[in-house]
Amino acid sequence: MGLLSMASNASAWRGYEYHLHKNVISYKKTDEGKYEGQVRGSNEENYSVLIDVEHPRKSSCNCPHAFGTRIICKHMIALYFGAFPNEAKRYMKEIEEYEVEAKQQEKEMHINVAKYIAGLSKAELQQALTELLYDSPEWIFDRFVRYRVEE
Repeated sequence: MGLLSMASNASAWRGYEYHLHKNVISYKKTDEGKYEGQVRGSNEENYSVLIDVEHPRKSSCNCPHAFGTRIICKHMIALYFGAFPNEAKRYMKEIEEYEVEAKQQEKEMHINVAKYIAGLSKAELQQALTELLYDSPEWIFDRFVRYRVEE
């Protein structure tokens, strides 16, 4: 598994943003697949980061989130994208493709829901609405019942 795939989605995205905002102050290649550098955090503090591309769990950062753990933090991802800018481009391309696919799936879901509802009889619609109201959070029931039924 690679460094990026081992990071949480939040760390990957924030690391990408740090890369874009030039939070990677400096870095150098120290060995094959190993880089060390300084990355500015959101609190303006600089963190010492070491990434090992071949053995991601050997990577480290002295930020509060990752220090002393095997967590892949946003600072490590920022350094990774700084050292490998084509990976940053690939990551963003994957995000954009995912968003396009998600929007398409949402459109298809709306069409399918509309078709399903259109095919229900009045009695089936009434039963479904009743079940939804009683199974929904209290505020939805209150909003519908108190403002429409009790007035």
